[in-house]
Amino acid sequence: MALLGKDRIEYKTNAEMLQIRKAALIVAQIHRELAAAVRPGITTAELDAIALQVLRSNGAKSNFFGYYDYPAQTCISVNDTVVHGIPGAQTLAPGDIVSLDCGAVLHGWHGDACFTAVVPGGDEKKRKERERLSRITRTAMWHGIAAMATGKYVRDIGSAIDDYVMTLSPEIRPDIVLDFIGHGIGTRMHQAPDVMNYRTRGKSPRLKPGMVLCIEPILTAGKQDNYTLADGWTVKTKDGSDACHWEHEVALHDRGIWVLSAPDGGAQELAQFGIVPVLPGQ
Repeated sequence: MALLGKDRIEYKTNAEMLQIRKAALIVAQIHRELAAAVRPGITTAELDAIALQVLRSNGAKSNFFGYYDYPAQTCISVNDTVVHGIPGAQTLAPGDIVSLDCGAVLHGWHGDACFTAVVPGGDEKKRKERERLSRITRTAMWHGIAAMATGKYVRDIGSAIDDYVMTLSPEIRPDIVLDFIGHGIGTRMHQAPDVMNYRTRGKSPRLKPGMVLCIEPILTAGKQDNYTLADGWTVKTKDGSDACHWEHEVALHDRGIWVLSAPDGGAQELAQFGIVPVLPGQ
């Protein structure tokens, strides 16, 4: 591993990427178990406890817990909560949209990824609107991931996300949250470079082998303007509109990319872009 450049990006070897993959796949396991558990009546604290059980069974720890005194293992954000929802007594209701952001640290290497689920039941029209928001956000993420494989600069990831969202008709087009972005990851959860979810100009680091990035668009059904509650963590949309968050952890190496937090490396989703992911070192 080398720290190069004035922005101090941490470039990983292929062997180090495979170590990070172990942490990222624990996050993927957490996602599977949480997805199976999401239902009306379950509390966000109960979901958090499931994540802790998975972490312990794998000999890992949450990289969220204690981070700037964050009090839980996961961030669980429901409906108009944009990010950093603290698990607690809140009970999921039919039709809720819930983003579950999870992390793991194993042998000093960090995994971080998020998925969104819509709770079964509730008003059909509202539920379908929320399912569409989740589908759009997830698709935006994959456009960003594809750009990591085909682009020249880190800013190309945000441009790809922005360009996709702008192809949507105005009546269904979500707003891109500007205040929360993706990031590098490795021996720390948040590292250089910043990974914007929108088109930017100016200097941007060149995409180089050895980078591991978290690509995580966050979209809102209404306006993206937001505020933070008194707990110092929970971020809400100002207009009360729904929010959605998807995230994957992606490695770039000398033969291509590999989505570390996807068991198949992203093969199924990247096929639509003509991209075949390659495991580092192969």
